[in-house]
Amino acid sequence: MTEQLNFEVPTMADLIARGEEPEILFWVGCFGSYDERAQRTTRDICKILHHVGIKYAVLGTEESCTGDPAKRAGNEFLFQMQAMTNIEVLNGYNIKKIVTGCPHCFNTIKNEYPGLGGNYEVIHHSQLIQQLIDEGKLRAEGGESFKGKKITFHDPCYLGRGNGIYEAPRAALEMLDAQLVEMKRCKVNGLCCGAGGAQMFKEPEPGKKDINVERVEEALALNPQIVATSCPFCMTMLNDGVKFKDQNENVDVLDIAEITVRANGL
Repeated sequence: MTEQLNFEVPTMADLIARGEEPEILFWVGCFGSYDERAQRTTRDICKILHHVGIKYAVLGTEESCTGDPAKRAGNEFLFQMQAMTNIEVLNGYNIKKIVTGCPHCFNTIKNEYPGLGGNYEVIHHSQLIQQLIDEGKLRAEGGESFKGKKITFHDPCYLGRGNGIYEAPRAALEMLDAQLVEMKRCKVNGLCCGAGGAQMFKEPEPGKKDINVERVEEALALNPQIVATSCPFCMTMLNDGVKFKDQNENVDVLDIAEITVRANGL
């Protein structure tokens, strides 16, 4: 059963009709909108924004794909068409600040859109969470469920090596009464789960081990109870790898937003 939020998630059109403006636009992304597993992260990001009292909005049906998959596949024409459509909507609403739930959306809007006339302050949801922790607005008051657990974090490529963001997602883990353990290949030397290289959309090459299985093997070697990440693409790949390797279902794969919501009892 799909969880229902007990508060309104307004669209930009809703706010404008009421004569209001948001502090921040939440860019949900394709995965966050349509993938059932990623929808859980989307709802938890909304819970965090609502809990701390940030006035935010989503685009709803006015949001379309950032164009990242098209660009990475080499279809620059399609990318620019998708990007310009989004930029027209964003500029029409005079958007200044955007938070994303996906490193791919984050990277594209932050680094690719400015050259096409889309200049915004763009932050990833892990950066927002770190900021709220630093301001004392988020605490691990309800984090008993994580007490003493061993957690390892997988760095999404477009967040880490692509944009140099390593400590923000770890801030949500460091506030827990848990043990953060690092994989051998982490941070700048992190191993890609394969999704960014389109492995999520195809079968592996004959005779080669699935890259996500190789990554999960590194994680499971640490005997963690939780593998954490902050990307819906990585979430899919890691979940599939854990299901393949962890037959006893002892390991959970969770997004930083999900961990934050549980830790704060939201």
